[in-house]
Amino acid sequence: MVALSLQSVHFRPAQQNPSLQTWRPRNFIRCRIAEPTGKPAPLGQKTKYNDGFFEKAFMALFARKMEKFAAPVKDGTESKNKRWFDSDYESFVDVSRRVMQGRNRLQQQQVVREVLLSMLPPGAPEQFRKLFPPTRWAAEFNAALTVPFFQWLVGPSEVVEVEVNGVKQRSGVHIKKCRYLENSGCVGMCVNMCKIPTQDFFNNEFGLPLTMTPNFEDMSCEMVYGQVPPPFEEDPASKQPCFADICSISNPNSNICPKLQA
Repeated sequence: MVALSLQSVHFRPAQQNPSLQTWRPRNFIRCRIAEPTGKPAPLGQKTKYNDGFFEKAFMALFARKMEKFAAPVKDGTESKNKRWFDSDYESFVDVSRRVMQGRNRLQQQQVVREVLLSMLPPGAPEQFRKLFPPTRWAAEFNAALTVPFFQWLVGPSEVVEVEVNGVKQRSGVHIKKCRYLENSGCVGMCVNMCKIPTQDFFNNEFGLPLTMTPNFEDMSCEMVYGQVPPPFEEDPASKQPCFADICSISNPNSNICPKLQA
């Protein structure tokens, strides 16, 4: 789910930006946590957020793009046509859950791909490839962008140093407690609606490798730009069981989340 809309952000080509020090982000969308400590809530508790107008606008935009793929609500009525500032994160997660209904793993991932493509102007992937060839600079630059622009989606995060192909670089993003996983409580949604489609989108559409490694013990996540992800069958996330105690569609009797099976 982490894909950048090139309609609202302007970039300079890589050759004009020799280092991240020359780039100064402004007017970022900040994720405001309402917890007294200013940090994500402990595992087992949901973090409270103070979402502003722009955060809710992004939630509404994604939800409306996904709504046409979603199953009807359980009582048979259509979802409320909320105004932008009436949207909330729970509604966004609910739409994601309804998108999963009646679709297998690959179909779920394809829906996310179509939604992400619909968020971009025509020709955006090709332009991205020209501006951001798979270099260390491109990987570090996209890591720097991820932290401020997508905190509304995944929660607080920070750029960290990682090692890619034996080279240390600041192209890693540590998500302290993923908001999407925390609110959905669903392993299948994390993997099928976020991790795999986001990795594939950056690799296949943008030409920039990305690996996402969720930690299902504390709900944190590591993103590494520039690192090629393993095949699905070899990815530890593909063998993860359900959150039996918190997932509304879990199967406690299965060793692997049913949504991760083909």
